[in-house]
Amino acid sequence: MNVDYLVVGSGLFGSTFAYEAAKRGKKVKVIERRNHIGGNVYTEQIEGIQVHRYGAHIFHTNDKKIWDYVNEFAEFNRYTNSPIANYKGEIYNLPFNMNTFNKLWGVVTPQEAKAKIEEQKRKANIMKPKNLEEQAISLVGTDIYEKLIKGYTEKQWGRKATELPAFIIKRLPVRFTYDNNYFNDRYQGIPIGGYTQIIEKMLASDLIDVELNTDFFEKKEMYLQQYPKIVYTGMIDQFFDYRYGELEYRSLHFKTAILDQENYQGNAVVNYTDAETPFTRVIEHKHFEFGTQPKTVITKEYPKTWTKGDEPYYPLNDVVNNEKFKKYRTLADELPNVLFGGRLGMYKYYDMHQVIAAALSVVKKEFSE
Repeated sequence: MNVDYLVVGSGLFGSTFAYEAAKRGKKVKVIERRNHIGGNVYTEQIEGIQVHRYGAHIFHTNDKKIWDYVNEFAEFNRYTNSPIANYKGEIYNLPFNMNTFNKLWGVVTPQEAKAKIEEQKRKANIMKPKNLEEQAISLVGTDIYEKLIKGYTEKQWGRKATELPAFIIKRLPVRFTYDNNYFNDRYQGIPIGGYTQIIEKMLASDLIDVELNTDFFEKKEMYLQQYPKIVYTGMIDQFFDYRYGELEYRSLHFKTAILDQENYQGNAVVNYTDAETPFTRVIEHKHFEFGTQPKTVITKEYPKTWTKGDEPYYPLNDVVNNEKFKKYRTLADELPNVLFGGRLGMYKYYDMHQVIAAALSVVKKEFSE
């Protein structure tokens, strides 16, 4: 077929690999199950607003090489991720910082905030955290845990906090400054005009052929026989016909609405941290690009248990699933003509910059640079 690589999936990993391979004179065929390119970073214009179809995507990194790389494909704005939490109508800043502590307890100085947290930690008397609940309380005390962590986390993961492993929340961001910037990374922003343009430019080469609405598994054996090398970015357990059982994922359901008003919530991302609200967050897309359109578009995000046929949005990386993944990884290593990548291929919760870095690492190894 005179094609060097078949790339399964047109998300960031697959598209980065295809772009780099074409730069080196390789012919690439990209197949995509959905009816559009871009994977989960896909954005579409509605009412003049770039809508993040599959949830909020804020690009952030400390890696200047990755930042410079992605800026080759789009101009990024100065958006800073500053989500807020809504707990039964009470508004708090995220990540947990002096604004949060002042609203909770009326404290003004970092010393007062630290003393309050230490007091609550002492009362809880948790010596060795055995689960997420104990880990969170041992880090930030009971008030923050009860209002801003417990309900949101249990909705997100579909399990009680006492049943979730402690490591999930070990890197909980806590700041004793009045800084609402969620990320510590040096580089941060949103591409002006959305993410889809990045993928379009990556796949624009005459050496790249893209086929949408194409399911790899409908002709898996044919693809394996006819293409010398395959870059696979789908679920690794599905590739091996669930030989060791299904890996667990969490899925999401989105409800998007166009509202005939200029400003719905005053912020791009609002997390709903109480247990009673069925969705975890509301995204108001125009605020990603400082929009002034007369209407607005919002998306409510509902987490759900993944079952076959659902979109798998992020892996459930507990001990049991990670051990199962290792078995699949061993099978993958025995297939030199198939390269596995991306969140689903590596069963890892990558951020966007990490996906690109991982793809470039595979490119470097593949082309022995």
